[in-house]
Amino acid sequence: MRKRIPRWFGCSLFLLLACPAPVLRAWEREPSSVFSERRAKLMAAINAPIVLFGYTGHEEANAVYVFMQEENFYYLTGHNEEGAALLLVPESATEKGWTGPREILYLPARNLLQERWNGPRIGPDDPGVQEKTGFAHVESFAKLHDAVASLAKNYSEIYTELPGPHDEGYPHAATWSKWVKDAAPEVTLKDVSSAVGTLRAIKTPGELALIQKAIDPSIDAHLAAMKMVRPGLYEYQVAAKMVEIHNYAGCETEAYAPIVGTNIDSTVLHYDKLDRRIEDGDIVLMDVAGQYSGYASDITRTIPANGKFTPRQREIYEIVLGAQNAAMAAVKPGMTLGGKDASSLQRIAMEYIDSHGKDKEGHSLGKYYIHGLSHHVGLDVHDASGPARPLEPGMVITIEPGIYIPEENLGVRIEDDVLVTPTGYKLLTARLPRSADEIEKIMAEGKAEREKTRP
Repeated sequence: MRKRIPRWFGCSLFLLLACPAPVLRAWEREPSSVFSERRAKLMAAINAPIVLFGYTGHEEANAVYVFMQEENFYYLTGHNEEGAALLLVPESATEKGWTGPREILYLPARNLLQERWNGPRIGPDDPGVQEKTGFAHVESFAKLHDAVASLAKNYSEIYTELPGPHDEGYPHAATWSKWVKDAAPEVTLKDVSSAVGTLRAIKTPGELALIQKAIDPSIDAHLAAMKMVRPGLYEYQVAAKMVEIHNYAGCETEAYAPIVGTNIDSTVLHYDKLDRRIEDGDIVLMDVAGQYSGYASDITRTIPANGKFTPRQREIYEIVLGAQNAAMAAVKPGMTLGGKDASSLQRIAMEYIDSHGKDKEGHSLGKYYIHGLSHHVGLDVHDASGPARPLEPGMVITIEPGIYIPEENLGVRIEDDVLVTPTGYKLLTARLPRSADEIEKIMAEGKAEREKTRP
């Protein structure tokens, strides 16, 4: 679940953006033909009109808010500006008297005064708008209402995004599904989200390249954090350094609010205060990753504050690593993320943790593994994937077991990003060490470098 960016992060990001960047940050977009193919697949699966809406830019009033397009809308259009809409019309519509095109991108009229503040936007009447957007037909947003009303005369159902049980923040789906219902009160609205999610689960080569471009600076940030962490620093200082590295490499934002937790904070799954001082003997859990051209990464490492795991910290770390290795080795098409049968990666990780090690009372550690093993990664850090189904080649998932023992101020999570291949998996985060010995070696190198530069 995406978390709200904390206030300290907004301030840090503002300062970083105010500094000269080493390279021009450019949003990388897949070819228009890729988006066209996705729309064709969606229309083939749904024999009814589909209406989708992009974000308006007013979804959040926070002063550090940076516009990011609604994910399903971007997946189908590649359009990353405010106030747009998409209409897809099934092939059967021509038999029912529809004379218009089968796909139309609707754009708001340009506001030249507003553009003096926010920069130029693409308007429906711009020269070359078809080439810029990849749509043969681009219309003014004002014309969408009549098009929807016309289609409703021959269709009893229209697909759009409907509010779900876990919707948070600005009610995008509620607002725009009401708009569709007002334009076509006689139709039944159906939710298109599941069908789009099913498509999103399988990544194109272009998507895999963008995910890797989010992963690479995230790995660099974790390596830098391993070298800098030491007693006396604060959690927010570690996070700020990692964010700086992401930004310097061209990430437009974080994939989620950075999590850096030491001591008892390491046992809080979505800890976001980041105000504790790191003390000698602490464990430090860092769940921090960047986003590149809309695509997320998701990485967690857990390290010792002073560069050396205590025997107990190493014991728990090795159990978590063993569970991750066991689950990762089983990744292949046909396996499932959850469930309790033999094909469940979650079951494999849980059984490993539950059969290795004990708590202070001599009980097994399974009860301290309190979350799921995995989720999809893509345009969202917890990416849409449609109805649950076995793994298929082209899916990108996390493998992230953890043990959290509040009574011992000890939380350990190890998280990596994995591509499912036809015969198994590819570890996309392989460049970032996972073993306790390798982590201690990197931290020792960082300490030696600091001592060399000490006055």
